[in-house]
Amino acid sequence: MAESISESDNVELTEDDLENKSKGQLIKKAGQLRDRRNELNQMASERASKRDEFNAKTREKVDEAQEHREKRDELNEQVQEHKEKRNELNAKANELFDQVDELKDDLELNEGKSVDKLEEEIEDLEFKQQTEVLSTEDERELIEKIEEKREKLSDRKEKLDQGGELEELKEEAQEVRAEASKHHQKVTELADKAQEHHNKMIEAYREADDIRDEADEWHDKFVEAQEAADRHHEDFVRVQKRLRELDKEEEEEREEGRAEEREAAKEEAEEIYQQFKEGETLDTEDLMKLQKAGKL
Repeated sequence: MAESISESDNVELTEDDLENKSKGQLIKKAGQLRDRRNELNQMASERASKRDEFNAKTREKVDEAQEHREKRDELNEQVQEHKEKRNELNAKANELFDQVDELKDDLELNEGKSVDKLEEEIEDLEFKQQTEVLSTEDERELIEKIEEKREKLSDRKEKLDQGGELEELKEEAQEVRAEASKHHQKVTELADKAQEHHNKMIEAYREADDIRDEADEWHDKFVEAQEAADRHHEDFVRVQKRLRELDKEEEEEREEGRAEEREAAKEEAEEIYQQFKEGETLDTEDLMKLQKAGKL
């Protein structure tokens, strides 16, 4: 950071200086004011350049932060899309697994007799019906038992067929859950990347603030130098104005002196002319004075 302007290097101008210093002293003072003004203007220019340099770096950091912000927002949108897809698939998987559980309960595959056992019992009953002489009542009961066994056999076979559906349903549920897991993994990866860009955005904005603080300090130094340069310029102009006034006063004094000289010469010429008219002999100098006054 640039140091503050040294007050001891500045040139001071008072009203007493303007009123009482000689022309030569004022000319010297004007030169000092001009040189210090030029020095301060150069200093202000250098400080403005440094300020502009830091402002440019600030804009670069802000642009960098904005790029990270845009990338973060883009990734967060992707995170949201994958979250929605994950949640949708998880809901579907849960629904399928619920169906699997319900189907398991409905099938009760571990309960009741096997197909082979039921078929064997039906065959035995049918053989009995065909080989034994039964009363009408006994035969009717036997036929009812055979029908009951056949119904159980049919129900058992149907449940076994649905068991294949159960495996398919379970496999589908697992596939859907696996797909949901892929989207969850994507959510995690993208969220981590989004967080990285968020952190870089925060860091870039922090650096931009630090650089902007330096730019502001250089601007304050620029203003300090420029104001000092302007004051020296104003004082320089005041001295120049005073010098012109002194020149004018000197010219007026010289003109006044010349006028007095002309009047004196005129009066002297008049006296010489009277002498000439009275017949006095005139020397060459007197004749020249008469000629100069237009008397000859």
